[in-house]
Amino acid sequence: MNQFPVWSVIGLAFGTVLGIVGAFGGLNSFLIVLVLGVVGFFVGLVLEGGVQMPTLRARRQ
Repeated sequence: MNQFPVWSVIGLAFGTVLGIVGAFGGLNSFLIVLVLGVVGFFVGLVLEGGVQMPTLRARRQ
């Protein structure tokens, strides 16, 4: 109990936003928010160093 459960709160907020968008915006808006949320999650992981991006250039031998 030393750390604040950040991921639980983020998951709760994301689920709440998806629920509101799904209720008032329709399926297309729901899918757009879902896809952008997943992209944002992976960008955050890369920026925190949780995922190592492979080099984009070909290795020369």
